[in-house]
Amino acid sequence: MTEYILLIVSAIFVNNILLARYLGNCPFLGVSKSMDTAIGMGMAVIFVITLSGVMTWMVQKYMLDPFGLGYLSTIAFILVIAALVQLVEMFLQKSVPGLYRALGIFLPLITTNCAVLGVAIINIQEEYDLLTTLVFSFASAVGYSLALVLFAGIRERFAVMKMPKPFDGTPLGLITAGLLSMAFLGFSGLLK
Repeated sequence: MTEYILLIVSAIFVNNILLARYLGNCPFLGVSKSMDTAIGMGMAVIFVITLSGVMTWMVQKYMLDPFGLGYLSTIAFILVIAALVQLVEMFLQKSVPGLYRALGIFLPLITTNCAVLGVAIINIQEEYDLLTTLVFSFASAVGYSLALVLFAGIRERFAVMKMPKPFDGTPLGLITAGLLSMAFLGFSGLLK
């Protein structure tokens, strides 16, 4: 049980997929302008990363490895991720059309979000078993969503701030992302 708690703390805070491994920065900057879209995107990412982590692990262990087709893992993982994103997109379009419109192009871009593919590849490289894969995938997705929501909260304050014109928009977003990353670096002392 302790190893799972350490894995969760590590994935959320210490080795955050977004702020420590720098994967998935494009949607991080793109949908973090408002809290509502950040929360919606975070929930979609949690669903996709968790399910894709488990499904890609099964594809690797039961379809690719037995036939010596491990070299096709990246292509197979992308197909699994794309199918899951289509499922999320159809669900949101029917159930939550306002969120679907707010997420816009960034929802289908979850397919190419390197954080999703990165978690799937890390699961295989670290040789996790199925339960560890599930825990790590979910915790990594929660860490991604936490960083996204924190960043959105900070960026909403930008609208009421007076700032120099050269820093307005993406430059200030990148500087803030760097500062948030440094703040998460402070968690590195939690684990040995």
